[in-house]
Amino acid sequence: MFDEEKRNKKILTQHQAQLKAESYCVYQERAQQEVRDKLYSWGLHEEEVENILANLIADNFLNEERFAIAYCNGKLRMKGWGKVKIKQALKAKRVSEQLIKIAFKQIDLDEYEQILNHIIDKKLREISGKDRYAVKNKVYQFALSRGFESDLIFSILNSKEL
Repeated sequence: MFDEEKRNKKILTQHQAQLKAESYCVYQERAQQEVRDKLYSWGLHEEEVENILANLIADNFLNEERFAIAYCNGKLRMKGWGKVKIKQALKAKRVSEQLIKIAFKQIDLDEYEQILNHIIDKKLREISGKDRYAVKNKVYQFALSRGFESDLIFSILNSKEL
């Protein structure tokens, strides 16, 4: 079956792959590793992949810093992820530590705290219980699982009336 898949798979020329990769990058911001993996999946060899990547970077279709910033803002605003979870995801996409720091500098700290505050308020409304320590613990664990820093969670939780 694997041989059959290989035979039926259309192998692209470098020019075709370049055009397809440009479209892939225009659709949304991509990490270099995502594009590299996609190019390999299209049946290209290492030299061709690296040439196409160099062209995409030179033509500004691919920009790792721009990707890191867009990814960071998107996950924070749309998914409600904290910095810890975002950092793990960016590292999984092989984004450098330096670019992650640059992306985090773009986050408005007031907005970041507002998002966490909203998440905590929403979870507090969902949880029923009379034991305030149990409720606090559940909310803390939830916010922690969303990737927010424990000291920030504690400071917001302690400012709430439970």
